[in-house]
Amino acid sequence: MTQTTDVLAEIGLLIYPECQLAAVYGLTDLLRIAGERSDPDADPKRRKVIRVSHWEIIPHCEDDATEQPRCVWDSHPNLSHCLDYVVAPPSIVMPEKMRPMPLAARWLRERHNEGSRICSVCAGAFVLAESGLVDGRRITTHWAFAKQLANRFPAIDVAAENMVLDDGDIITAGGILAWTDLGLTLVDRLMGPSAMLATARFLLIEPPRRYQQPFSQFIPPFDHGDEIILSIQHHLHADPTHAHSIGKLATIAGHTERTFLRRFAKATGFRPTEYLQNVRISKAREILETTNRSVEQIAWQVGYSDPAAFRKIFQRLTSLSPTIYRHRFGIVDRIKS
Repeated sequence: MTQTTDVLAEIGLLIYPECQLAAVYGLTDLLRIAGERSDPDADPKRRKVIRVSHWEIIPHCEDDATEQPRCVWDSHPNLSHCLDYVVAPPSIVMPEKMRPMPLAARWLRERHNEGSRICSVCAGAFVLAESGLVDGRRITTHWAFAKQLANRFPAIDVAAENMVLDDGDIITAGGILAWTDLGLTLVDRLMGPSAMLATARFLLIEPPRRYQQPFSQFIPPFDHGDEIILSIQHHLHADPTHAHSIGKLATIAGHTERTFLRRFAKATGFRPTEYLQNVRISKAREILETTNRSVEQIAWQVGYSDPAAFRKIFQRLTSLSPTIYRHRFGIVDRIKS
């Protein structure tokens, strides 16, 4: 890219231990391509661009509390830095294996205090959360990590259903590949929707997605240690099509309805009716993906006598209608072709 000083903003990408370098370099390419695709016929010396820089903390020792991140790469190295946005990318290790990062957390706080907007992608939300900047605020992360994030940082409101949450000075993105959604969101902010769409078309990716729900899976907790509630869960999974009443489930558990509801919610995070709906819809998703059965047949097969009620619950839990879900995720026609 031809050097230019017509920079719209500088976006700094934080490289922390075990971060996903594919996201760092992918965001770098996306943001630089956006400048070229926004006006491909413009004079390169006058083209508006997004500056990208990489920042890495390399402490001399584990207890070095004074170390600051260093700029290890810069698309416009001859200009003084002014970080408009800072991004904490995903991690390639699971959150439970991520080490505390006080130096990164402090640096994010300092940049935020100076006016930088702070962003995170996927498990990068754990680095952001450690900074304390999102206490009392609503953010998103990968749907599979949402419970861990909420448990580790109870002051945060975790909204796992969202793919991107733009809160002005804080922007968070959900899935591990949601760096594309974040990147396009930033292009939209800085260059407008036309440049964002031109970039998306050139890279053959969709515009920023709104929800993670179509991609999420119901992962029932079985390791909570409550043997009675575990037996009820097994009972529900064994026969999800049955109309399980709260009274009958409470009787099986040997509790009053009130005690049973409290104990079930404590162990699983759901009310029994919500839990059963998730079990049924998980089964319906599998059938939609792998067969050509009608929606009415599937509704009946998973326990709903009213297809309209099934469609309503399916859309609430996945954000898609059964027909659209099959169109997006079904594999039967693809195998035949």
